[in-house]
Amino acid sequence: MEKKFIAFDVLEEFMVKVMGKAGITENDARIVSDVLLQADKFGFDSHGVNRFKPIYLDRIKDGTLYTVTNPEIVKEGPTTAVIDGHNGMGHVIAHMAMRLAIEKAKKYGMGMVAVRNSNHYGFAGYYPLMAVRENMIGITGTNARPSIAPTFGVENLLGTNPMTFGMPTDEDFPFLLDCATSITQRGKVELYAREGKDLPKGWVIDRNGESKTDSREVLEDLIAGRAALTPLGGVGEETGGYKGYGYATVVEILTSALQQGAFLRMLTGFKDGKKVPYATGHFFMVMDINAFTDPEDFKKTTGNILRELRASEKMPGQSRIYTAGEKEYDTWMERKDKGVPFNAELLKEYRGICEDYDLKEYLHYFEG
Repeated sequence: MEKKFIAFDVLEEFMVKVMGKAGITENDARIVSDVLLQADKFGFDSHGVNRFKPIYLDRIKDGTLYTVTNPEIVKEGPTTAVIDGHNGMGHVIAHMAMRLAIEKAKKYGMGMVAVRNSNHYGFAGYYPLMAVRENMIGITGTNARPSIAPTFGVENLLGTNPMTFGMPTDEDFPFLLDCATSITQRGKVELYAREGKDLPKGWVIDRNGESKTDSREVLEDLIAGRAALTPLGGVGEETGGYKGYGYATVVEILTSALQQGAFLRMLTGFKDGKKVPYATGHFFMVMDINAFTDPEDFKKTTGNILRELRASEKMPGQSRIYTAGEKEYDTWMERKDKGVPFNAELLKEYRGICEDYDLKEYLHYFEG
């Protein structure tokens, strides 16, 4: 079937009601839904509403994700802070942490907040954009359950560990670079599995270092430790795989060592054979542009850099050069009046949510 588009406001209302029935406050639920929908608005479908059930609702049912979120500042200085999230909703914890970093940057020019004992915080680009709206530069990173094998290794130890940057420009859209430090991420594998598609060779390796392409099998093998994602640059050193491995390690350190949080094998979600909270770590950095130069001058220079890149000579057969954040803006222009695309499998999953949470009045939205 062709994909069905469902309006953003309908999905927000639905998810907030579901989360309310699950025990999440309305304010927290609106933050979570906003992060998920922002991902879909920008085309990051691997981190949008398709993760609502498997990453959040299912973990709440498992008891590994707590619905009551009470972040605690356990250490603080003028420009820094450490927050313990106590295993609450990652989006809510991250939202608080980025707001705190922004407030510190407003006062002192820069701010950094480290977080421990959090959970999956969704679309990483959401948080730097909070800073961008304040004429600031925002940076974030998060560790995650083991997925990436180190260069010359086959064991999944590092998370997909995105390192994400947002910067304001004088254009209609900011510069936004939101990339995993692996060639792909679990969410993309999940998306391929939903669509019944095989993965490209080189994305995932087995314990013998050979490529695996069956997306459904890969999801099982990643959990079981029988497969690993390859770092940015791919297998070995010839195509620069050591670079992705190195950057993933940088994120692992900044999301665990500063705040004395969990890392590597500690993030599997299991202890003594039982499911436990993931205890994810994050970091957030904010720079107030005004502490360096006039924000309008910064935005103009940044815009000039991006425009010059896009206007450079194109490869034969190519009609356009993009800069980071441009495709996301194009996707938003395409989807803003249409909503989020749902395939048959996702529609079925949402019908199941309607049944599970006694919200049958929403069933008609998710009919195929």
